[in-house]
Amino acid sequence: MVTRLQAGTTMVLLLVLVAILSVGLLAAVPVWETQVRRDTEEELIFRGLQIVNAIRLYQKKNPGRYPPSLEELYKKRFLRRLYKDPMTREGRWDIIVQNDNRLPSSGSAAAPGGTSGAPAQLMIVPEKSLAAIETPRIIGVVSPSTRASIRIYDEQESYDQWFFYIGQDPKKTPEVVYYDQRDKK
Repeated sequence: MVTRLQAGTTMVLLLVLVAILSVGLLAAVPVWETQVRRDTEEELIFRGLQIVNAIRLYQKKNPGRYPPSLEELYKKRFLRRLYKDPMTREGRWDIIVQNDNRLPSSGSAAAPGGTSGAPAQLMIVPEKSLAAIETPRIIGVVSPSTRASIRIYDEQESYDQWFFYIGQDPKKTPEVVYYDQRDKK
């Protein structure tokens, strides 16, 4: 039979064990959160590059044309699935639309009509506003999340500056124009 002293001692040991486990978990949570965020950043890069590759394939199959929507890339089987932005709850991307201005490629002159080289200007359009643009020329995506990143990607430290687009050249940063006139810095 268990005496009161043994029961009390067991209870105290159990409370000490719970306290030690709680302290250990408190120390592990920030490490776990950081790892989850790093994994999410890797997923953002993967998804952004998948979309850029799908746009590249679309243009290869349809010379001179741009996909009018991300759904078009999925419907025409250039994307395996319709990737959502992992940095936002809604999962909606900001779409990068090409303006006609282009920088010449290094070592070559711009082709007639300004079709070679990196874009000189990008217009960022929220996905929900894309329908307001007549014949959009989608060249990429960017996350609308203004949260600071853990990782530095293309010398940028916030997700809304991590651009994924056709013709991207880290040495030539294009001018960025926002369709809805948000004040971005």
